[in-house]
Amino acid sequence: MLRQKILNDPVYGFIDIPSGIIFQLIEHPYFQRLRRIKQVSLTHYVYPGALHTRFHHALGALHLMQQAIRTLREKGVEITPEEAEGVSIAILLHDIGHGPFSHTLEHTLIQVHHERISALFMEKLNEEFQGALSLAIQIFRDEYPKKFLSQLVSGQLDMDRLDYLTRDSFFTGVYEGVIGYDRIIKMLSVHDGELVVEEKGIYSVEKFLISRRLMYWQVYLHKTVLSAEQMLVRTLQRARHLATTGWDLPGSPPLRFFLTNTVTENDFDTNRDTLLEYFAALDDFDIVAALKNWMYAPDRVLAFLAQSLINRRLFKLELQNTPIAIARMEEMKQQVAGWWNGQAEDIPYLVFAGQESNNTYNTQKAEIQILYKNGEVRPMSTSVDFEIQPRNTVKYYLCYPKMQDQPL
Repeated sequence: MLRQKILNDPVYGFIDIPSGIIFQLIEHPYFQRLRRIKQVSLTHYVYPGALHTRFHHALGALHLMQQAIRTLREKGVEITPEEAEGVSIAILLHDIGHGPFSHTLEHTLIQVHHERISALFMEKLNEEFQGALSLAIQIFRDEYPKKFLSQLVSGQLDMDRLDYLTRDSFFTGVYEGVIGYDRIIKMLSVHDGELVVEEKGIYSVEKFLISRRLMYWQVYLHKTVLSAEQMLVRTLQRARHLATTGWDLPGSPPLRFFLTNTVTENDFDTNRDTLLEYFAALDDFDIVAALKNWMYAPDRVLAFLAQSLINRRLFKLELQNTPIAIARMEEMKQQVAGWWNGQAEDIPYLVFAGQESNNTYNTQKAEIQILYKNGEVRPMSTSVDFEIQPRNTVKYYLCYPKMQDQPL
């Protein structure tokens, strides 16, 4: 019988970590890197407690997966020890491909989605552990016959979402995000090989969907958080522009590598191991250290953006329900150009517009299925108790310096 390692999690209390392959994966440098990647990027600029990491989240999701396995087994669902280990590994490593500041720099430093990099890391680790991750990879890719196992890892009611909503609301103090994760897990079952929620859990699922919508607009897409994250994107874009035109910018070797090379998914296909090693050496600390150096850069734009981020002199962000009018955009560019008194090519780094969107519930993807007492299974959207509109909400923003002081 395998012994358990015990960790004290601030959200769930004491949680068990099985010895063996799972503990070995947690101890691996690829996974330990997640300690240095913030779960919610620059959200701590608004909610000071939001300093938790992807490491916390991965362990929390593993804990919830163990609860889900236990619940399903109690209801007679067959899950072999190998399958339990495989689905646990899949959820543990589901975010291992995140780069610095999580989603913020996903398409700035590297043009590859984090889920693809997670899969590449899992392939590499599978080779290192002599095939011990093969089943986990099948589940992660939704290639395993028992579909409900993949749905526990990635779906509209998976252990990933249950943990990040619970954890992010805890660390931000935004109680609108609190969900009944424990009741939802207790209401899980399997019907015809797919994950379902028993009828008496429908209100907990509705609360989950409402909480997720509120967390997106109150936390993840809060306008000040959005301003800081977009400023960080523009800072890295400026640094990349300078690095690729001959500037010798200070930075760690992995950061300098990704600033001077455009890495695509095809590059990982042909040079996986080398690129993974560079990527595995990159985390939030590289970016923060670079920002502190770039505060003194000869380039005026880079220095201004870096100083603004380090000292939290964030741009003003106007958020609205309709697209930003071209006239408004041009007006603001002219105002900032007069204040900045610099080169015209600088302005796109200082004035920019964009949009963000969020789906409360997506009926185009595999829906949450409700199992009624009479044995009938229906999608959440067709339930008579379902009152949440499955629509995509889009908001548009215009971002620019506050122009209260003289620029650099």
